[in-house]
Amino acid sequence: MKKILIFLLLSVVSMTTFADEGMWFLMHLKRLNEADMQKKGLKLTAEEIYSINNSSLKDAIVQFDGGCTAEIVSGQGLVFTNHHCGYGAIAELSTPENDHLTNGFWAKSFKEELKPKSLYVRFFVRMDDVSKRILGLVNDKMSEKERERVINQEIAKIEKENSEGGKYVVSVKSFYNGNEYYYFVYQDYTDVRLVGTPPNSIGKFGGDTDNWEWPRHTGDFSIFRVYGDKDGNPAAYSESNVPLKPKHFLPVSIKGIKEGDFSMILGYPGRTNRWMPAAGIDQNVNFAYPAWVEASKVGMDAMKKHMDKDQAVKLNYASQYSGVANYWKNRQGMIDALTKHKTADTKRKQEASFDKWANKKENKAQYGNVIQTINSYYSATNDKARHDNYLIGMLRSSTFAALPANLGNAFKQYAAANEAKRNEIRPRLETIIADTYEKAYIPLEVDVLSDELNLYAKKAGKIAPYIAELATKNGGNFQQDIHNAFSSSIFGSAAHAKSFLDNPTLNNVEEDPLYLISSALMTKYRESSPETEKMNGEFQAAHRKYIAGVLASNPKGKYYPDANSTLRLTYGTIRALPADPRNDAKVNNYTTLKGTIAKYKPNDEEFDLPKRLMELYETKDYGRYADKDGYMPVNFLSDQDITGGNSGSPVLNAKGELIGLAFDGNIEAMAGDVIFDPVLQRTISVDIRYVLFVIDKFAGAQNIINELKIVE
Repeated sequence: MKKILIFLLLSVVSMTTFADEGMWFLMHLKRLNEADMQKKGLKLTAEEIYSINNSSLKDAIVQFDGGCTAEIVSGQGLVFTNHHCGYGAIAELSTPENDHLTNGFWAKSFKEELKPKSLYVRFFVRMDDVSKRILGLVNDKMSEKERERVINQEIAKIEKENSEGGKYVVSVKSFYNGNEYYYFVYQDYTDVRLVGTPPNSIGKFGGDTDNWEWPRHTGDFSIFRVYGDKDGNPAAYSESNVPLKPKHFLPVSIKGIKEGDFSMILGYPGRTNRWMPAAGIDQNVNFAYPAWVEASKVGMDAMKKHMDKDQAVKLNYASQYSGVANYWKNRQGMIDALTKHKTADTKRKQEASFDKWANKKENKAQYGNVIQTINSYYSATNDKARHDNYLIGMLRSSTFAALPANLGNAFKQYAAANEAKRNEIRPRLETIIADTYEKAYIPLEVDVLSDELNLYAKKAGKIAPYIAELATKNGGNFQQDIHNAFSSSIFGSAAHAKSFLDNPTLNNVEEDPLYLISSALMTKYRESSPETEKMNGEFQAAHRKYIAGVLASNPKGKYYPDANSTLRLTYGTIRALPADPRNDAKVNNYTTLKGTIAKYKPNDEEFDLPKRLMELYETKDYGRYADKDGYMPVNFLSDQDITGGNSGSPVLNAKGELIGLAFDGNIEAMAGDVIFDPVLQRTISVDIRYVLFVIDKFAGAQNIINELKIVE
C-alpha cells in the first residue's frame, strides 16, 4: 500500500502503511481495499464479502454473546467459536456430576444439545453513513452536554426508522471521537445451544502461563447451534424450534497453510485506542494499569483459595476468574510493551509536530490549544485514574461490591410501594434473587470483598468517605467487618433476601451494613462535579478537534477508525516469528501435537492432557487432518490487526474458506491496541485441522463432521 508521508500521520493515525494493519469497514472494501487485497492473493470480490442484496461472507459471521465472534459452518446453523468464548455457558451447564468443562461434551443428536440460560448471536444486516445528518445539527458553540443531547435525540430517530417495528436491533456509533457516525442493523437469535466442547485440558491447555504467549498449543474452540422458529425467524427457546438455515456458511479447508499465504479475518474487535495521546499512555502505564493489575491479582488469589478446595465452587466461578485473569495478564503486558517500546515518546514527537502545524495562522483559531488542553486534562486526572482502577478491579472481582447497592435500590422501591404494586414487583425480584445467589459461595465472597477493600483503603488515595471511616476504625483490615456484615445483612444470603420481601422496610435497606458499603463504593464510582464535567467536556472537544485536524491535513489518506465492537475485516499473511528453540516446527509460524505432548505435566491444572489425545499421538492416528509433511498441526501465526472481541473470528484463505479460529495475540505486541507494530504484531489461531481432528478422532463426533463442507 501507498506509504503516507505526512509527518503527523506517522503511526498515530493507523494508516495502511502495511497490508496487515487496519480494521476496515465492509462497506468501504470496494473503494479502499479490494484492489490491494486481490493483488496480495484474494480470489473474491468486495461484493462477495459484503453484499446487502445477496448472500455474502458477512452473513456467516456473528457476534457471539456480545463479546466474541463466531462463524456459521453448516447449513443447519452450526457455529464455531473459541472455547474461552463459550467458557461461561459451558461452566453454567456443568455440575460436579456432569462436568462438561473438565471432561468435554459432544451431542450426538439435536435432542442432546444443551441450552444455557442466556446466550445469543447477532447477525449483521447492513450499515450506512449518517455523519452529515447528525453533524449538521451541532456546532462548536454548543457545550458538550448540549451537543450530546442533540446527537442522542437524532440517534434515537435513526434507530427507530431502521428497526422495522422492532424486527432489527439498530445501533448508531460514533467514530473518530465524534467526527463521523454510522448506523448498524442487526438481527439477534437467542436460542443458542451447546453442541460440543473439548475438555478443559485441550480447550484451555497452557492456562494463564501460556496466555498471550508463543509458541502456543491450545485447542481453543467450542461448538454451538443457532435455532429459530419454523420460518427461520428469531424465537425464544422452544422444543419446536428448528436449526437455522443461514444465508451463507463457511466451507472448511484442510489443505493447510504456508508462510506468505494470503489470509483475512472478519470479526467484532472490541476496543482499540490508536488515537490515544501521549499523556493518556503515561496515565495508563503509571497510574491506571498498575492499579488494575494489583486489584485483579488480589481478587484472583481470594477466589482461587476456595476454588481449589471445591469442584462445585470452581465450576461456578470459573468464568469470572478466567475473565479477571485474562485482563490481569493483558494489563501487565500493556505496561511492559508500552514502556519497552517508548510508545508515549513516539506519540509526543508526533503531537509536537501537530502542535506546530496547529499554531500556524490559518489553523490556530481551530486547533491552537488542542494539545495543551489534552495534556492538562490527563495531568489533572492521573490520581483519579489510579483510584478508579483499584475500584474497577474490585467491582470485576467481587459480586457484592456492587450488588447490594443495585439490588438495594430495587428493594427500597418495593418497600415504599403499596401492596398491589409489591405483588406486581415481587416475582421479578424473586427471579433476580434466585439467579444471583444460585451459585454464589459466600465464604469466597467474604474473602474477595475483604481483601479488595483492604487494598483499596491502603492504595487508592481519595477513597469513598464511608470506606475511609471504616478503615480508620478497623485499622485497614476489613475481614471481621465484612464477615459480620454478611451474617446480618439482608443481602448476605438468598434466605435473608427472601425474608426481606416478606417484611420490607426502608430502614432495613438504608441501615444494612453491606448496602452502606456497596452504596459508598458505587457513589464514588459515579462521582462527578460541575468542575469535572467542565474539564471532561473540554477534553472531549479538544480530542475530537485533534483527530479532525489530522484527518483534514490529508483528506486523501486511507483511514480506518478505532475498533468499537462493530464488524471489521483485517487482512495479511501467514507470517512467522523469528526461530524459537521452544518450538519443534520447521518454520516458527505453526506448532504441532508433538510440541503439545512435550509440555505435558501429569495432574497439572494447566498442562495435563487427556489419555486419549496422547494415544492418538503415539499411534500417529491423525486421519485426514495431518499436514502433508506428517505432523498434526495445532496453532499458527498470521499478521492481521486484531484485538479483544476478535476471539473466535474466522481466519479465511483467499477463497473465503475457513482455515482457523483466531484466539489470541502475542505479548511482545501488547501495545498494539495503542500503536500498531508491523514487525511484532501477530494473531494466534487454532488450526482448523486440529479442531476437526479433536472432533473426529478424539471425540468420535462424526455427526458434527458430516455437517461440514470440507475442502481437501
